[in-house]
Amino acid sequence: MSLVELIGQADERGLAVSGLACLDRCVPLLGGDDEILRPLWAGLAEDAGVAEWGERLEQVRGKLGGDGEFEAAGGEPGQGSASGEDEAVLLARRMLAAAPVDRSAAGMRAWADACSVAALRIHRLLDPLKDAGDSVDARREGRTEGMSPLVAAELRRQITVLELLAGHGPAGLRPALEVSTEGRRVLRAVVSRRSRRRG
Repeated sequence: MSLVELIGQADERGLAVSGLACLDRCVPLLGGDDEILRPLWAGLAEDAGVAEWGERLEQVRGKLGGDGEFEAAGGEPGQGSASGEDEAVLLARRMLAAAPVDRSAAGMRAWADACSVAALRIHRLLDPLKDAGDSVDARREGRTEGMSPLVAAELRRQITVLELLAGHGPAGLRPALEVSTEGRRVLRAVVSRRSRRRG
């Protein structure tokens, strides 16, 4: 099943985990530490109410500077003369800014879908090897020929997270977090290498 199909069939919890996992893997671009999103993960594990999710989300935004910072930082990614890494940071900020506070199924589906696209674009921008595909949409629909390693790994993680939640329900949350943690370490290493090369 393609990533697009998995998102289309996911329930509210699966969508919330999918979006949060994408954001979690991209936290190194936002300057956050490995524990910054832990309250949101804990809320999903505890099946906390909508109000509690919203409160925890606002606390995270406050710590990461995610209140309207996307618009102030330069509008739509892909416009202007931003470097690949600058564009990746803007995409990550947009993921955080767009997170819905109400956790409705419709809102979470839109967010999970947007996070999926943004995370794949981020990995494509930061991959030192060129991804031969025309768009990340093709990757999400199952056309995977010529994928670069970083993009391929991110696509695999997104699919795995959704399959874990679809197959195991709440019990799939812990292994989904482990998958995301691995991806965050990979991206942190990529960002660190790029920083050293610039230095």
